[in-house]
Amino acid sequence: MSEHAGIHVVLKAEELGHVFGFPITNSFLMTVITTVLLLGLAFLFSRKLMLIPGKLQAGVEWLFEGVLNYMSETLESEKLARKFFPLIMTIFLFLLVANELAFVPGVGSIGFTHGDGFIPLLRAPAADLNMTLALAVIAFLTIEITGVIILGFFKYAGKYVNFSSPVNFVVGIIELISNIGRLISFSFRLFGNIFAGEVMIAVAMFFVAYLLPVPLMAFEVFVGFIQAVVFSMLTLFFIKLSIMDPHGDEAH
Repeated sequence: MSEHAGIHVVLKAEELGHVFGFPITNSFLMTVITTVLLLGLAFLFSRKLMLIPGKLQAGVEWLFEGVLNYMSETLESEKLARKFFPLIMTIFLFLLVANELAFVPGVGSIGFTHGDGFIPLLRAPAADLNMTLALAVIAFLTIEITGVIILGFFKYAGKYVNFSSPVNFVVGIIELISNIGRLISFSFRLFGNIFAGEVMIAVAMFFVAYLLPVPLMAFEVFVGFIQAVVFSMLTLFFIKLSIMDPHGDEAH
């Protein structure tokens, strides 16, 4: 938007510089910070593991065990649940921390001027379509490769290419288009919610700086948590659909 409006809203992540010709954006820098923070917390937590757990360790183990049990019920296989548990929890924790760090004071407000505009040093990773699309590609490839490995290539392809009847052929093509559409829905759902939250808070701070932003930020903290849950849960559910027998999938 123009500088006369007084609100800085940019759809594309701003570049801070280049390293070996690779552009470093403010959302990428925030992604690196999120990753380092998660790795640091995992390292510190692993060093304090005890055979007789304390309250914190017991709480984390209870949470992880609950998620693992839920995945086992969903996938109807404890073996598969243990294989996909690291992926699902990594997606959830990464998105949760990345979304909530966006509300740390200074994120989006500390930066520098370049030309006629202001460039924030840090930006929420999910407010950059590149990051959400990258996560969507990871989830999509995991889902498709899992279906091929579990069912076999021809049986899995039979879900989408079925010449047994004209109706089944049309249904299969629709399913194929819907399956490819997951890339768009995965990435734009997450991006749209987080970016819209940033814009809404920016507008609220401009017009009602001392009243409206606080409840809106509290709501967006909740939205950030929900989006992390939704993305990881959809990945799990689509994995479940990918390993279902074609006939079972049609019956469902």
